[in-house]
Amino acid sequence: MEYKIAVLAGDGIGPEVIAQGLRLLEAVGARYGHHFHCQAATVGGAAIDLTGRAIDPATLELCASGDAVLFGAVGGPKWDDPKARVRPEDAILALRKELKLYANLRPVKVHAPLLDASPIKAERLKGVDMVVVRELTGGLYFGKPKKRWQTSRGWRAVDTLAYSQPEVDRILRVGFRLAQGRRKKLTSVDKANILETGRLWRQRAQELAAEFPDVALEHMLVDTAAMQLIREPARFDVVVTENTFGDILTDEVAVLAGSMGMLPSASLGARSLPGVEGGPKRLFGLYEPIHGSAPDIAGQNKANPLATFLSLALLLRYSCGLEVESAVVEGVVEELLRAGYRTGDIAAPDSRVVGTREMGDLAVRALKASPSPVTPRD
Repeated sequence: MEYKIAVLAGDGIGPEVIAQGLRLLEAVGARYGHHFHCQAATVGGAAIDLTGRAIDPATLELCASGDAVLFGAVGGPKWDDPKARVRPEDAILALRKELKLYANLRPVKVHAPLLDASPIKAERLKGVDMVVVRELTGGLYFGKPKKRWQTSRGWRAVDTLAYSQPEVDRILRVGFRLAQGRRKKLTSVDKANILETGRLWRQRAQELAAEFPDVALEHMLVDTAAMQLIREPARFDVVVTENTFGDILTDEVAVLAGSMGMLPSASLGARSLPGVEGGPKRLFGLYEPIHGSAPDIAGQNKANPLATFLSLALLLRYSCGLEVESAVVEGVVEELLRAGYRTGDIAAPDSRVVGTREMGDLAVRALKASPSPVTPRD
């Protein structure tokens, strides 16, 4: 079976980590008899320099016509002027909106070899394995009006936080269904004591819980959640929340995993893809490491590609329906960490510190040597 993937490497360290991810994806294809047709396009600051736009219609069409999008990162000091009318981040916002990618899944797992890589005490990190589900196309980032204007007393600005019941219901259902396949606990994070949107969110979570009687639902205010994610992170299974809260909390929980370079993500919508009869359901999605463009280390062979490898595992699972291959890629990451290989962001005194390219070499070698079945299935 052939899979069509749009590759948007972007800015900063994006091209470096995506290059290693593509090497690993090619190795997966060669070993398991799949063909991944990858087509690259320019986005973010690089696209602004080239076309004046963060993303153009042809690139959006390329993404929409395939099975998945593999995304690197966008942004950097060159394009950070707050007065600029076009910003690199416009690319990812446009992709989420135009491709209707409303559910962002961010798995957070503390790998045993990295217990000492986090500033959090190791005893608090044991057993941490959660998924944060972030609503992706509503709230402050997309609400209208959104503007800035000058008055007689100086500048003013407004952003609008708005949610509808259908938007809230669909993301809550994603959280409930994920919890059903895990430890059957859902934490719904809101700000119901202050915000009307938070009260709507809590009300709908309570009402939808009747559809999922096997899932234990708890409500938590976002400020309490920010504290509990550090104090007692292992208590969480699936966390579901709105756009802005999810953006902030997932950067916080990256500390648990030791580095933002360890966290993958999948942005999914409702669009199903053709699958093999009797096989798993496939969904169109966008996959990216959450670490951003890290311009301070761009081009220095220092970036951690492991979050990109783990994002590839999510791509293989959700958009390709290749569960075995996904698990093998996750196993490769575990193997490299157990062997002591580290990039600088997760290094310890006794680590075997390697660069971005070297970690890619090791991953490809480990995948080729993996003892999993190798018979092509399609």
